[in-house]
Amino acid sequence: MTVISVISLCGGIGLFLYGMKLLSASLERIAGAGLEKTLEKLTSNRLKGVALGAVVTAAIQSSAATAVMAVGFVNAGIMKLVQAVPVILGANIGTTVTGQILRLGDISDDNLFFILLKPSSFAPLCIAVGAAVLLVTKKKRTKDVASILIGFGILFVGMTTMESTLAPLKDSQAFQRIFFLFKNPLLGVAVGALITAILQSSSASVGVLQAISSTGTVTFSMAAPIIMGQNIGKCVTVLIASIGTSKKAKRAVYIDLIVNMLGAAFFLVVVYGYQMLIGFPFWDDVVNRGNIADFHSLFNIVTCILVLPFTDQLIRFSRKLVKEGEASKIEEGLASLNDIFLNTPSVALEQCKKAILSMGETVQENFEIAVGLFEQYEEKKVQKLEENEKFLDRTESVMVDYLLKITAKDISIPDSRLATEIMHSVSDFEKIGDYCGSLAQEAEFHHEQNVAFSADGKRELDCVAEAVRAIIDMTVQAYGKEDAVIAARVEPLEETVDLMEETLKNKHIERLQNGLCSTKSSISFVEVLTDMDRIASHCANIALHLTQRLNSTGSFDAHAHLRNAHEDVPEEYKALCHYYESKYLEPIK
Repeated sequence: MTVISVISLCGGIGLFLYGMKLLSASLERIAGAGLEKTLEKLTSNRLKGVALGAVVTAAIQSSAATAVMAVGFVNAGIMKLVQAVPVILGANIGTTVTGQILRLGDISDDNLFFILLKPSSFAPLCIAVGAAVLLVTKKKRTKDVASILIGFGILFVGMTTMESTLAPLKDSQAFQRIFFLFKNPLLGVAVGALITAILQSSSASVGVLQAISSTGTVTFSMAAPIIMGQNIGKCVTVLIASIGTSKKAKRAVYIDLIVNMLGAAFFLVVVYGYQMLIGFPFWDDVVNRGNIADFHSLFNIVTCILVLPFTDQLIRFSRKLVKEGEASKIEEGLASLNDIFLNTPSVALEQCKKAILSMGETVQENFEIAVGLFEQYEEKKVQKLEENEKFLDRTESVMVDYLLKITAKDISIPDSRLATEIMHSVSDFEKIGDYCGSLAQEAEFHHEQNVAFSADGKRELDCVAEAVRAIIDMTVQAYGKEDAVIAARVEPLEETVDLMEETLKNKHIERLQNGLCSTKSSISFVEVLTDMDRIASHCANIALHLTQRLNSTGSFDAHAHLRNAHEDVPEEYKALCHYYESKYLEPIK
Protein backbone atom coordinates (compact mmCIF):
# COMPACT_ATOMS: atom_id res chain seq x y z
CA MET A 1 0.00 0.00 0.00
CA THR A 2 1.16 3.52 -0.78
CA VAL A 3 1.05 6.42 1.65
CA ILE A 4 -1.98 7.78 -0.20
CA SER A 5 -3.73 4.43 0.21
CA VAL A 6 -3.05 4.41 3.95
CA ILE A 7 -4.41 7.95 4.25
CA SER A 8 -7.51 6.96 2.27
CA LEU A 9 -7.99 3.89 4.48
CA CYS A 10 -7.72 6.00 7.64
CA GLY A 11 -10.16 8.49 6.16
CA GLY A 12 -12.61 5.69 5.35
CA ILE A 13 -12.38 4.30 8.88
CA GLY A 14 -12.85 7.81 10.26
CA LEU A 15 -15.95 8.41 8.13
CA PHE A 16 -17.35 5.02 9.12
CA LEU A 17 -16.84 5.65 12.86
CA TYR A 18 -18.16 9.22 12.66
CA GLY A 19 -21.24 8.10 10.74
CA MET A 20 -21.94 5.43 13.35
CA LYS A 21 -21.46 7.95 16.17
CA LEU A 22 -23.74 10.52 14.52
CA LEU A 23 -26.37 7.87 13.82
CA SER A 24 -26.28 6.53 17.38
CA ALA A 25 -26.35 9.98 19.01
CA SER A 26 -29.30 11.13 16.88
CA LEU A 27 -31.27 7.98 17.59
CA GLU A 28 -30.61 8.37 21.33
CA ARG A 29 -31.83 11.97 21.28
CA ILE A 30 -35.04 10.98 19.55
CA ALA A 31 -35.63 8.14 21.98
CA GLY A 32 -34.75 10.47 24.91
CA ALA A 33 -36.00 9.59 28.38
CA GLY A 34 -38.25 6.97 26.79
CA LEU A 35 -35.25 4.64 26.88
CA GLU A 36 -35.10 4.93 30.65
CA LYS A 37 -38.84 4.56 31.11
CA THR A 38 -38.84 1.48 28.87
CA LEU A 39 -36.03 -0.21 30.78
CA GLU A 40 -37.48 0.80 34.16
CA LYS A 41 -40.68 -1.10 33.40
CA LEU A 42 -38.82 -4.39 33.20
CA THR A 43 -40.23 -7.21 35.27
CA SER A 44 -38.58 -10.41 36.41
CA ASN A 45 -39.49 -11.89 33.01
CA ARG A 46 -36.07 -12.61 31.55
CA LEU A 47 -37.24 -13.15 27.99
CA LYS A 48 -38.88 -9.73 28.06
CA GLY A 49 -35.61 -8.26 29.31
CA VAL A 50 -33.67 -9.88 26.46
CA ALA A 51 -36.21 -8.64 23.91
CA LEU A 52 -36.15 -5.07 25.24
CA GLY A 53 -32.36 -5.03 25.36
CA ALA A 54 -32.21 -6.21 21.75
CA VAL A 55 -34.86 -3.74 20.53
CA VAL A 56 -33.34 -0.74 22.31
CA THR A 57 -29.87 -1.60 20.99
CA ALA A 58 -31.15 -2.12 17.46
CA ALA A 59 -32.91 1.26 17.71
CA ILE A 60 -29.91 3.26 18.95
CA GLN A 61 -27.26 1.18 17.13
CA SER A 62 -25.06 0.80 20.21
CA SER A 63 -24.84 -2.21 22.51
CA ALA A 64 -22.36 -0.27 24.67
CA ALA A 65 -24.93 2.51 25.22
CA THR A 66 -27.62 0.02 26.27
CA ALA A 67 -25.25 -1.95 28.50
CA VAL A 68 -23.88 1.24 30.04
CA MET A 69 -27.43 2.45 30.66
CA ALA A 70 -28.34 -0.85 32.34
CA VAL A 71 -25.21 -0.66 34.50
CA GLY A 72 -26.12 2.92 35.39
CA PHE A 73 -29.64 1.90 36.43
CA VAL A 74 -28.21 -0.86 38.62
CA ASN A 75 -25.82 1.69 40.10
CA ALA A 76 -28.73 4.05 40.78
CA GLY A 77 -30.87 1.32 42.31
CA ILE A 78 -33.51 1.67 39.57
CA MET A 79 -32.95 -1.82 38.22
CA LYS A 80 -32.03 -5.03 40.01
CA LEU A 81 -29.08 -7.09 38.84
CA VAL A 82 -31.38 -9.96 37.89
CA GLN A 83 -33.20 -7.54 35.52
CA ALA A 84 -30.04 -6.00 34.08
CA VAL A 85 -28.38 -9.27 32.99
CA PRO A 86 -31.09 -10.19 30.41
CA VAL A 87 -31.01 -6.62 29.09
CA ILE A 88 -27.24 -6.87 28.56
CA LEU A 89 -27.65 -10.25 26.83
CA GLY A 90 -30.31 -8.71 24.60
CA ALA A 91 -28.01 -5.78 23.84
CA ASN A 92 -25.41 -8.25 22.57
CA ILE A 93 -27.99 -9.58 20.11
CA GLY A 94 -29.23 -6.13 19.11
CA THR A 95 -25.74 -4.97 18.17
CA THR A 96 -25.64 -7.53 15.34
CA VAL A 97 -28.28 -5.55 13.45
CA THR A 98 -25.62 -3.12 12.19
CA GLY A 99 -23.71 -5.95 10.51
CA GLN A 100 -26.92 -7.21 8.90
CA ILE A 101 -27.54 -3.72 7.48
CA LEU A 102 -23.98 -3.50 6.16
CA ARG A 103 -24.40 -6.76 4.26
CA LEU A 104 -26.45 -4.76 1.74
CA GLY A 105 -23.10 -4.06 0.10
CA ASP A 106 -23.13 -7.64 -1.24
CA ILE A 107 -26.16 -6.92 -3.40
CA SER A 108 -25.37 -7.38 -7.06
CA ASP A 109 -28.29 -7.27 -9.47
CA ASP A 110 -29.20 -5.51 -12.66
CA ASN A 111 -32.61 -4.65 -11.24
CA LEU A 112 -32.83 -0.91 -10.50
CA PHE A 113 -34.50 -1.54 -7.12
CA PHE A 114 -31.65 -3.74 -5.91
CA ILE A 115 -29.06 -1.37 -7.31
CA LEU A 116 -30.60 1.46 -5.27
CA LEU A 117 -30.31 -0.71 -2.16
CA LYS A 118 -26.54 -0.86 -2.52
CA PRO A 119 -24.70 1.49 -0.14
CA SER A 120 -22.82 3.12 -3.00
CA SER A 121 -26.20 4.17 -4.42
CA PHE A 122 -28.32 5.17 -1.45
CA ALA A 123 -25.52 6.64 0.73
CA PRO A 124 -25.23 9.86 -1.34
CA LEU A 125 -29.02 10.06 -1.47
CA CYS A 126 -29.26 9.80 2.34
CA ILE A 127 -26.66 12.53 2.78
CA ALA A 128 -28.30 14.80 0.21
CA VAL A 129 -31.79 14.47 1.70
CA GLY A 130 -30.52 14.75 5.26
CA ALA A 131 -28.43 17.84 4.51
CA ALA A 132 -31.31 19.53 2.68
CA VAL A 133 -33.67 18.91 5.61
CA LEU A 134 -31.04 20.05 8.11
CA LEU A 135 -30.55 23.35 6.28
CA VAL A 136 -34.22 24.30 6.04
CA THR A 137 -35.76 23.00 9.27
CA LYS A 138 -35.72 24.68 12.65
CA LYS A 139 -37.39 21.89 14.62
CA LYS A 140 -35.09 19.96 16.90
CA ARG A 141 -36.71 16.58 16.27
CA THR A 142 -36.66 17.04 12.50
CA LYS A 143 -32.96 17.92 12.70
CA ASP A 144 -32.34 14.70 14.59
CA VAL A 145 -34.14 12.72 11.86
CA ALA A 146 -31.99 14.49 9.25
CA SER A 147 -28.87 13.63 11.26
CA ILE A 148 -29.91 9.97 11.21
CA LEU A 149 -30.02 10.05 7.40
CA ILE A 150 -26.67 11.81 7.23
CA GLY A 151 -25.19 9.35 9.73
CA PHE A 152 -26.34 6.39 7.63
CA GLY A 153 -24.94 7.98 4.51
CA ILE A 154 -21.54 8.84 6.02
CA LEU A 155 -21.31 5.34 7.53
CA PHE A 156 -21.74 3.70 4.13
CA VAL A 157 -19.47 6.22 2.38
CA GLY A 158 -16.79 5.25 4.88
CA MET A 159 -17.45 1.56 4.19
CA THR A 160 -17.20 2.12 0.43
CA THR A 161 -13.97 4.12 0.87
CA MET A 162 -12.40 1.34 2.96
CA GLU A 163 -13.40 -1.27 0.39
CA SER A 164 -12.00 0.66 -2.58
CA THR A 165 -8.75 1.28 -0.71
CA LEU A 166 -8.39 -2.37 0.33
CA ALA A 167 -9.36 -3.77 -3.08
CA PRO A 168 -5.78 -3.90 -4.48
CA LEU A 169 -4.70 -6.01 -1.48
CA LYS A 170 -6.58 -9.06 -2.76
CA ASP A 171 -3.55 -9.82 -4.96
CA SER A 172 -1.00 -9.02 -2.26
CA GLN A 173 0.84 -12.11 -0.99
CA ALA A 174 2.04 -10.24 2.11
CA PHE A 175 -1.53 -9.29 3.06
CA GLN A 176 -2.69 -12.87 2.57
CA ARG A 177 0.14 -14.17 4.78
CA ILE A 178 -0.85 -11.77 7.56
CA PHE A 179 -4.42 -12.98 7.54
CA PHE A 180 -3.26 -16.56 7.33
CA LEU A 181 -1.85 -16.08 10.85
CA PHE A 182 -5.38 -15.55 12.14
CA LYS A 183 -6.11 -19.22 11.49
CA ASN A 184 -4.52 -19.59 14.92
CA PRO A 185 -7.72 -19.27 17.00
CA LEU A 186 -6.11 -17.72 20.08
CA LEU A 187 -4.33 -15.09 18.00
CA GLY A 188 -7.53 -14.35 16.10
CA VAL A 189 -9.50 -13.90 19.34
CA ALA A 190 -6.81 -11.60 20.75
CA VAL A 191 -6.67 -9.44 17.60
CA GLY A 192 -10.48 -9.19 17.43
CA ALA A 193 -10.66 -8.14 21.09
CA LEU A 194 -7.84 -5.59 20.68
CA ILE A 195 -9.31 -3.93 17.58
CA THR A 196 -12.75 -3.69 19.17
CA ALA A 197 -11.29 -2.27 22.39
CA ILE A 198 -9.51 0.42 20.36
CA LEU A 199 -12.58 1.28 18.26
CA GLN A 200 -14.84 1.11 21.35
CA SER A 201 -17.55 -0.60 19.29
CA SER A 202 -18.13 -4.19 18.20
CA SER A 203 -20.39 -2.92 15.39
CA ALA A 204 -17.56 -0.78 14.05
CA SER A 205 -15.07 -3.61 14.40
CA VAL A 206 -17.35 -6.04 12.57
CA GLY A 207 -17.91 -3.38 9.91
CA VAL A 208 -14.17 -3.05 9.34
CA LEU A 209 -13.88 -6.83 9.03
CA GLN A 210 -16.74 -6.81 6.53
CA ALA A 211 -14.90 -4.18 4.50
CA ILE A 212 -11.71 -6.26 4.54
CA SER A 213 -13.70 -9.29 3.39
CA SER A 214 -14.33 -7.47 0.10
CA THR A 215 -10.69 -8.22 -0.82
CA GLY A 216 -11.57 -11.91 -1.13
CA THR A 217 -8.71 -13.00 1.14
CA VAL A 218 -10.66 -13.64 4.35
CA THR A 219 -11.84 -17.21 4.91
CA PHE A 220 -14.25 -18.56 7.51
CA SER A 221 -11.33 -20.05 9.47
CA MET A 222 -9.77 -16.58 9.71
CA ALA A 223 -12.94 -14.61 10.44
CA ALA A 224 -14.48 -16.91 13.09
CA PRO A 225 -11.92 -16.35 15.92
CA ILE A 226 -11.74 -12.62 15.16
CA ILE A 227 -15.52 -12.29 15.56
CA MET A 228 -15.35 -14.21 18.85
CA GLY A 229 -12.69 -11.80 20.10
CA GLN A 230 -14.72 -8.78 18.97
CA ASN A 231 -17.50 -9.76 21.36
CA ILE A 232 -14.99 -9.78 24.23
CA GLY A 233 -13.39 -6.47 23.24
CA LYS A 234 -16.68 -4.59 23.26
CA CYS A 235 -16.85 -5.07 27.04
CA VAL A 236 -13.98 -2.58 27.44
CA THR A 237 -16.32 0.39 26.91
CA VAL A 238 -18.64 -0.82 29.67
CA LEU A 239 -15.68 -1.60 31.95
CA ILE A 240 -14.42 1.98 31.57
CA ALA A 241 -17.91 3.37 32.24
CA SER A 242 -18.17 1.33 35.45
CA ILE A 243 -15.25 3.14 37.10
CA GLY A 244 -16.54 4.80 40.26
CA THR A 245 -19.87 2.97 40.25
CA SER A 246 -21.38 0.85 43.02
CA LYS A 247 -20.47 -2.76 43.68
CA LYS A 248 -23.74 -3.96 42.16
CA ALA A 249 -22.99 -2.06 38.95
CA LYS A 250 -19.50 -3.57 38.79
CA ARG A 251 -21.05 -7.02 39.11
CA ALA A 252 -23.22 -6.34 36.05
CA VAL A 253 -20.12 -5.34 34.08
CA TYR A 254 -18.19 -8.44 35.14
CA ILE A 255 -21.14 -10.63 34.19
CA ASP A 256 -21.14 -9.08 30.71
CA LEU A 257 -17.42 -9.83 30.36
CA ILE A 258 -17.79 -13.37 31.74
CA VAL A 259 -20.72 -14.12 29.40
CA ASN A 260 -18.77 -13.11 26.30
CA MET A 261 -15.65 -14.98 27.43
CA LEU A 262 -17.74 -18.10 28.10
CA GLY A 263 -19.37 -17.69 24.68
CA ALA A 264 -15.98 -17.43 22.99
CA ALA A 265 -14.68 -20.47 24.91
CA PHE A 266 -17.78 -22.50 23.99
CA PHE A 267 -17.53 -21.63 20.28
CA LEU A 268 -13.80 -22.32 20.21
CA VAL A 269 -14.32 -25.79 21.68
CA VAL A 270 -17.35 -26.64 19.52
CA VAL A 271 -16.18 -25.12 16.24
CA TYR A 272 -12.57 -26.33 16.38
CA GLY A 273 -13.56 -29.66 17.94
CA TYR A 274 -15.98 -30.32 15.10
CA GLN A 275 -13.42 -29.17 12.54
CA MET A 276 -10.83 -31.59 13.89
CA LEU A 277 -13.21 -34.57 14.10
CA ILE A 278 -15.42 -34.08 11.03
CA GLY A 279 -14.59 -30.80 9.32
CA PHE A 280 -16.66 -27.97 7.89
CA PRO A 281 -16.89 -28.10 4.08
CA PHE A 282 -16.77 -24.27 3.97
CA TRP A 283 -13.84 -23.92 6.43
CA ASP A 284 -11.44 -22.49 3.84
CA ASP A 285 -14.06 -20.76 1.71
CA VAL A 286 -13.92 -16.97 1.30
CA VAL A 287 -16.50 -15.12 3.41
CA ASN A 288 -18.53 -12.07 2.46
CA ARG A 289 -20.30 -9.41 4.52
CA GLY A 290 -23.39 -11.57 4.95
CA ASN A 291 -21.41 -14.56 6.25
CA ILE A 292 -19.67 -12.36 8.83
CA ALA A 293 -22.96 -10.76 9.90
CA ASP A 294 -24.62 -14.17 10.24
CA PHE A 295 -21.83 -15.65 12.36
CA HIS A 296 -21.81 -12.55 14.55
CA SER A 297 -25.57 -12.92 15.10
CA LEU A 298 -25.27 -16.68 15.66
CA PHE A 299 -22.56 -16.20 18.28
CA ASN A 300 -24.62 -13.78 20.37
CA ILE A 301 -27.95 -15.60 20.02
CA VAL A 302 -26.48 -18.97 20.98
CA THR A 303 -24.52 -17.42 23.87
CA CYS A 304 -27.72 -15.80 25.16
CA ILE A 305 -29.68 -19.08 24.93
CA LEU A 306 -26.95 -20.98 26.78
CA VAL A 307 -26.38 -18.40 29.51
CA LEU A 308 -29.87 -17.03 30.23
CA PRO A 309 -31.03 -20.05 32.31
CA PHE A 310 -27.97 -19.62 34.54
CA THR A 311 -28.52 -15.94 35.37
CA ASP A 312 -28.86 -16.61 39.10
CA GLN A 313 -25.64 -18.62 39.17
CA LEU A 314 -23.81 -15.82 37.34
CA ILE A 315 -25.09 -13.29 39.88
CA ARG A 316 -23.93 -15.48 42.78
CA PHE A 317 -20.51 -15.86 41.16
CA SER A 318 -20.28 -12.08 40.63
CA ARG A 319 -20.95 -11.58 44.35
CA LYS A 320 -17.88 -13.66 45.09
CA LEU A 321 -15.82 -11.54 42.72
CA VAL A 322 -17.11 -8.26 44.17
CA LYS A 323 -17.78 -8.47 47.89
CA GLU A 324 -20.63 -6.41 49.32
CA GLY A 325 -19.66 -3.44 51.45
CA GLU A 326 -21.72 -1.01 53.51
CA ALA A 327 -22.57 2.05 51.44
CA SER A 328 -23.09 5.41 53.09
CA LYS A 329 -26.22 7.48 52.55
CA ILE A 330 -24.20 9.88 50.40
CA GLU A 331 -22.94 7.07 48.16
CA GLU A 332 -26.42 5.61 47.76
CA GLY A 333 -28.05 8.99 47.16
CA LEU A 334 -25.53 10.14 44.57
CA ALA A 335 -25.46 6.82 42.73
CA SER A 336 -27.98 8.15 40.21
CA LEU A 337 -25.77 11.12 39.26
CA ASN A 338 -23.32 9.07 37.26
CA ASP A 339 -21.44 10.22 34.15
CA ILE A 340 -22.72 7.05 32.48
CA PHE A 341 -25.94 8.93 31.64
CA LEU A 342 -24.36 12.10 30.23
CA ASN A 343 -24.38 10.85 26.64
CA THR A 344 -28.18 10.82 26.88
CA PRO A 345 -29.01 14.20 28.51
CA SER A 346 -32.74 13.52 28.86
CA VAL A 347 -31.97 10.36 30.85
CA ALA A 348 -29.37 12.22 32.93
CA LEU A 349 -31.98 14.87 33.80
CA GLU A 350 -34.40 12.15 34.88
CA GLN A 351 -31.69 10.96 37.26
CA CYS A 352 -31.34 14.51 38.62
CA LYS A 353 -35.07 14.55 39.38
CA LYS A 354 -34.70 11.33 41.34
CA ALA A 355 -31.78 12.78 43.31
CA ILE A 356 -33.82 15.90 44.12
CA LEU A 357 -36.69 13.72 45.31
CA SER A 358 -34.20 12.01 47.65
CA MET A 359 -33.28 15.47 48.92
CA GLY A 360 -36.95 16.22 49.55
CA GLU A 361 -37.43 13.01 51.52
CA THR A 362 -34.27 13.80 53.52
CA VAL A 363 -35.60 17.29 54.29
CA GLN A 364 -38.85 15.75 55.56
CA GLU A 365 -36.86 13.50 57.88
CA ASN A 366 -34.64 16.33 59.12
CA PHE A 367 -37.60 18.57 59.91
CA GLU A 368 -39.19 15.83 62.01
CA ILE A 369 -35.89 15.26 63.82
CA ALA A 370 -35.35 18.98 64.45
CA VAL A 371 -38.87 19.56 65.81
CA GLY A 372 -38.66 16.41 67.94
CA LEU A 373 -35.42 17.60 69.57
CA PHE A 374 -37.36 20.34 71.38
CA GLU A 375 -39.39 17.62 73.08
CA GLN A 376 -36.55 15.18 73.76
CA TYR A 377 -32.94 15.93 72.90
CA GLU A 378 -30.98 12.85 71.77
CA GLU A 379 -27.43 12.76 70.41
CA LYS A 380 -28.24 9.85 68.10
CA LYS A 381 -30.94 11.92 66.40
CA VAL A 382 -28.55 14.84 66.07
CA GLN A 383 -25.97 12.58 64.41
CA LYS A 384 -28.60 11.35 61.97
CA LEU A 385 -29.58 14.93 61.14
CA GLU A 386 -25.92 15.84 60.56
CA GLU A 387 -25.44 12.84 58.26
CA ASN A 388 -28.51 13.91 56.30
CA GLU A 389 -27.21 17.47 56.13
CA LYS A 390 -23.92 16.24 54.65
CA PHE A 391 -25.92 14.35 52.05
CA LEU A 392 -27.89 17.50 51.13
CA ASP A 393 -24.74 19.63 50.88
CA ARG A 394 -22.90 17.02 48.84
CA THR A 395 -25.85 16.45 46.53
CA GLU A 396 -26.14 20.17 45.78
CA SER A 397 -22.44 20.39 44.95
CA VAL A 398 -22.44 17.29 42.74
CA MET A 399 -25.75 18.22 41.12
CA VAL A 400 -24.53 21.66 40.04
CA ASP A 401 -21.42 20.16 38.42
CA TYR A 402 -23.54 17.44 36.81
CA LEU A 403 -26.03 19.94 35.40
CA LEU A 404 -23.19 22.02 33.95
CA LYS A 405 -21.96 18.93 32.11
CA ILE A 406 -25.48 18.28 30.80
CA THR A 407 -26.13 21.85 29.65
CA ALA A 408 -22.74 21.93 27.92
CA LYS A 409 -24.21 19.43 25.46
CA ASP A 410 -26.64 20.13 22.64
CA ILE A 411 -29.93 19.67 24.52
CA SER A 412 -33.52 20.43 23.56
CA ILE A 413 -35.50 23.43 24.83
CA PRO A 414 -37.66 21.29 27.19
CA ASP A 415 -34.50 19.68 28.60
CA SER A 416 -32.91 23.11 29.01
CA ARG A 417 -36.00 24.33 30.87
CA LEU A 418 -35.93 21.24 33.09
CA ALA A 419 -32.22 21.76 33.85
CA THR A 420 -32.91 25.35 34.91
CA GLU A 421 -35.78 24.31 37.18
CA ILE A 422 -33.64 21.58 38.74
CA MET A 423 -30.85 24.08 39.40
CA HIS A 424 -33.28 26.28 41.33
CA SER A 425 -34.93 23.41 43.20
CA VAL A 426 -31.70 21.76 44.37
CA SER A 427 -30.62 25.07 45.89
CA ASP A 428 -33.95 25.54 47.66
CA PHE A 429 -33.97 22.02 49.10
CA GLU A 430 -30.42 22.47 50.36
CA LYS A 431 -31.38 25.74 52.08
CA ILE A 432 -34.38 24.07 53.69
CA GLY A 433 -31.91 21.55 55.07
CA ASP A 434 -29.82 24.42 56.46
CA TYR A 435 -32.82 25.86 58.31
CA CYS A 436 -33.64 22.42 59.73
CA GLY A 437 -30.06 22.42 61.03
CA SER A 438 -30.66 25.86 62.52
CA LEU A 439 -33.75 24.54 64.32
CA ALA A 440 -31.62 21.70 65.72
CA GLN A 441 -29.11 24.23 67.00
CA GLU A 442 -31.88 26.07 68.82
CA ALA A 443 -32.96 22.77 70.36
CA GLU A 444 -29.37 22.15 71.46
CA PHE A 445 -29.32 25.62 73.04
CA HIS A 446 -32.50 24.74 74.98
CA HIS A 447 -30.95 21.47 76.14
CA GLU A 448 -27.63 22.98 77.26
CA GLN A 449 -29.06 26.17 78.83
CA ASN A 450 -32.14 24.49 80.27
CA VAL A 451 -34.40 26.89 78.40
CA ALA A 452 -38.10 26.16 77.94
CA PHE A 453 -40.91 27.91 76.10
CA SER A 454 -44.03 28.99 77.95
CA ALA A 455 -47.12 26.82 77.57
CA ASP A 456 -48.68 29.31 75.12
CA GLY A 457 -45.42 29.63 73.18
CA LYS A 458 -45.08 25.87 72.87
CA ARG A 459 -48.68 25.49 71.68
CA GLU A 460 -48.20 28.25 69.09
CA LEU A 461 -44.96 26.77 67.74
CA ASP A 462 -46.64 23.37 67.48
CA CYS A 463 -49.28 24.97 65.25
CA VAL A 464 -46.62 26.58 63.04
CA ALA A 465 -44.68 23.30 62.87
CA GLU A 466 -47.85 21.52 61.75
CA ALA A 467 -48.35 24.03 58.93
CA VAL A 468 -44.68 23.86 57.85
CA ARG A 469 -44.77 20.05 57.98
CA ALA A 470 -47.79 20.17 55.67
CA ILE A 471 -46.11 22.54 53.23
CA ILE A 472 -42.95 20.40 53.06
CA ASP A 473 -44.97 17.24 52.49
CA MET A 474 -47.08 18.98 49.84
CA THR A 475 -43.97 20.26 48.04
CA VAL A 476 -42.27 16.86 47.96
CA GLN A 477 -45.49 15.20 46.82
CA ALA A 478 -45.96 17.76 44.03
CA TYR A 479 -42.38 17.28 42.88
CA GLY A 480 -42.55 13.49 43.00
CA LYS A 481 -45.82 13.33 41.06
CA GLU A 482 -45.04 16.39 38.89
CA ASP A 483 -48.51 17.62 39.78
CA ALA A 484 -49.17 21.30 39.08
CA VAL A 485 -52.49 21.16 40.97
CA ILE A 486 -50.78 20.12 44.21
CA ALA A 487 -47.96 22.62 43.60
CA ALA A 488 -50.50 25.44 43.27
CA ARG A 489 -51.66 24.80 46.85
CA VAL A 490 -48.25 25.55 48.33
CA GLU A 491 -48.15 29.33 47.88
CA PRO A 492 -51.44 30.01 49.73
CA LEU A 493 -50.17 27.94 52.65
CA GLU A 494 -46.89 29.84 52.59
CA GLU A 495 -48.81 33.12 52.86
CA THR A 496 -50.65 31.65 55.85
CA VAL A 497 -47.31 30.79 57.48
CA ASP A 498 -46.22 34.42 56.89
CA LEU A 499 -49.34 35.63 58.71
CA MET A 500 -48.72 33.16 61.52
CA GLU A 501 -45.16 34.44 61.96
CA GLU A 502 -46.33 38.07 62.10
CA THR A 503 -49.18 37.28 64.48
CA LEU A 504 -47.07 35.18 66.85
CA LYS A 505 -44.24 37.71 67.01
CA ASN A 506 -46.74 40.36 68.13
CA LYS A 507 -48.24 38.03 70.73
CA HIS A 508 -44.78 37.09 71.95
CA ILE A 509 -43.82 40.74 72.43
CA GLU A 510 -46.90 41.13 74.64
CA ARG A 511 -45.87 38.12 76.76
CA LEU A 512 -42.34 39.46 77.06
CA GLN A 513 -43.64 42.86 78.17
CA ASN A 514 -45.85 41.15 80.75
CA GLY A 515 -42.93 39.10 82.07
CA LEU A 516 -44.50 35.79 81.06
CA CYS A 517 -41.32 34.50 79.34
CA SER A 518 -37.55 34.89 79.76
CA THR A 519 -35.20 36.83 77.50
CA LYS A 520 -33.39 33.62 76.43
CA SER A 521 -36.57 31.85 75.43
CA SER A 522 -37.79 35.03 73.73
CA ILE A 523 -34.79 35.21 71.40
CA SER A 524 -35.07 31.48 70.67
CA PHE A 525 -38.81 31.77 69.97
CA VAL A 526 -38.23 34.44 67.32
CA GLU A 527 -35.37 32.43 65.75
CA VAL A 528 -37.52 29.32 65.50
CA LEU A 529 -40.38 31.29 63.92
CA THR A 530 -37.98 32.83 61.39
CA ASP A 531 -36.46 29.46 60.45
CA MET A 532 -39.89 27.92 59.90
CA ASP A 533 -41.07 30.85 57.82
CA ARG A 534 -37.97 30.62 55.60
CA ILE A 535 -38.51 26.88 55.14
CA ALA A 536 -42.04 27.66 53.92
CA SER A 537 -40.70 30.35 51.56
CA HIS A 538 -38.25 27.92 49.91
CA CYS A 539 -41.03 25.36 49.55
CA ALA A 540 -43.05 28.00 47.72
CA ASN A 541 -40.08 28.68 45.42
CA ILE A 542 -39.81 24.99 44.52
CA ALA A 543 -43.54 24.70 43.85
CA LEU A 544 -43.57 27.83 41.72
CA HIS A 545 -40.63 26.76 39.54
CA LEU A 546 -42.20 23.34 39.14
CA THR A 547 -45.54 24.87 38.14
CA GLN A 548 -43.89 27.11 35.60
CA ARG A 549 -41.92 24.27 34.04
CA LEU A 550 -45.00 22.04 33.82
CA ASN A 551 -46.88 24.91 32.15
CA SER A 552 -43.97 25.24 29.67
CA THR A 553 -43.44 28.95 30.14
CA GLY A 554 -40.18 30.55 29.12
CA SER A 555 -38.76 32.81 31.83
CA PHE A 556 -38.28 31.99 35.48
CA ASP A 557 -39.91 34.95 37.22
CA ALA A 558 -41.89 32.45 39.26
CA HIS A 559 -43.70 34.82 41.59
CA ALA A 560 -44.86 36.97 38.68
CA HIS A 561 -46.11 33.78 37.05
CA LEU A 562 -48.10 32.96 40.18
CA ARG A 563 -49.57 36.45 40.38
CA ASN A 564 -50.81 36.06 36.81
CA ALA A 565 -52.30 32.71 37.75
CA HIS A 566 -54.07 34.30 40.70
CA GLU A 567 -55.61 36.91 38.44
CA ASP A 568 -57.06 34.10 36.35
CA VAL A 569 -58.47 32.12 39.27
CA PRO A 570 -58.74 34.56 42.20
CA GLU A 571 -61.64 32.83 43.94
CA GLU A 572 -59.88 29.48 44.08
CA TYR A 573 -56.74 31.08 45.52
CA LYS A 574 -58.76 33.05 48.07
CA ALA A 575 -60.62 29.90 49.06
CA LEU A 576 -57.34 28.09 49.70
CA CYS A 577 -56.01 30.97 51.78
CA HIS A 578 -59.23 31.03 53.81
CA TYR A 579 -59.05 27.28 54.38
CA TYR A 580 -55.43 27.36 55.58
CA GLU A 581 -56.06 30.37 57.81
CA SER A 582 -59.03 28.66 59.46
CA LYS A 583 -57.02 25.48 59.97
CA TYR A 584 -53.69 26.88 61.19
CA LEU A 585 -54.06 30.61 62.03
CA GLU A 586 -57.44 30.83 63.79
CA PRO A 587 -56.51 28.41 66.63
CA ILE A 588 -53.62 30.64 67.74
CA LYS A 589 -55.27 34.05 67.50
